[in-house]
Amino acid sequence: MRTEDLQLSIIIAVYERQDELTELLTSLTKQTDNLFEIIIVDDGSQNKLDVVCAKFNNQLNLHYYYKTNSGPGKSRNYGMEKANGNYFIFLDSDTIIPTKYIESVKKELSTNYVDAFGGPDDADDSFTDLQKAITFSMTSFLTTGGIRGGKKQVGKFQPRSFNMGLSRKVYEKTGGFADLRVGEDPDLSMRLWENGFDTRLFQDSKVIHKRRTSLKKFAKQVYQFGVARPILNQRHPKYIKPTFWFPSLFFVGTLVAWLLLFVGFCVPKYQFILHIPFVLWLVYMFMIFVFSTLRFNSVKVGLLSIQTTLIQFFNYGYGFLESQYRLNILKQDPKKAFPSHYHID
Repeated sequence: MRTEDLQLSIIIAVYERQDELTELLTSLTKQTDNLFEIIIVDDGSQNKLDVVCAKFNNQLNLHYYYKTNSGPGKSRNYGMEKANGNYFIFLDSDTIIPTKYIESVKKELSTNYVDAFGGPDDADDSFTDLQKAITFSMTSFLTTGGIRGGKKQVGKFQPRSFNMGLSRKVYEKTGGFADLRVGEDPDLSMRLWENGFDTRLFQDSKVIHKRRTSLKKFAKQVYQFGVARPILNQRHPKYIKPTFWFPSLFFVGTLVAWLLLFVGFCVPKYQFILHIPFVLWLVYMFMIFVFSTLRFNSVKVGLLSIQTTLIQFFNYGYGFLESQYRLNILKQDPKKAFPSHYHID
């Protein structure tokens, strides 16, 4: 598609988060290419966000809509209904957009068009050490960032809704996001593939992503991700991968490694063999520490990354196993087993 034919609509579904929205909109005023509209969908905030948006009316082509709370998926669909563009970009309120983001998106779409894309995310130098550690755990090739795939897996890259693009044609054919509150973006990716659309990673269209600000919030988030995967597997069995089991296997393997460590002390004759799993576990933890330390030039972030990676794998792995058991062993209905993962009309 020619650049001049692209009409971009940036859709931001947001609940509360006044300060984050201000930062995001401020970053959008600094784009090298400012030919785009912004649709703000206020998803039932108790403190309405129209006051925040009003500050930017003279700087951005911005449209504000308020609706009752329904969750991010339905709010993004609402935004697409209101948008004027022929290509939609979804951004989360906890992102900051580099100045050449829009320019890079238009360049990719004009040179190698695709009906849906996703971009990477990273931490900023100003972020806390914990936020940097969480970013490492969520994006590194040593963790689930590697499982999700990267530049080489462009044909089946699964965009995430914090940085995602979608053509109007896709929305009209698929209806956009489904009834899921968690896992709605990979669900949409797989429905795109099932309808003959391609997705691709735009490596240069990066956003700065704050992610979670506490270990408790992070643990809850990755647990929900783990629960969502078997639900997605039921919906899209064609795209099940063995790698989906990796966090759960790591969770179980860690417990076994620690158990064998103590058993080895009780059975000296087989101590060397029994301690091998624990040694391998230590090597992996050391790799996490080294790569994170080098990436952020901080020993503290490296140490925190060990903690966040363990939280990520343990909580995701436990959520995955719980969901597998309830859906595939007990044969429970997903909406009854995990109602909080669905929009309830």
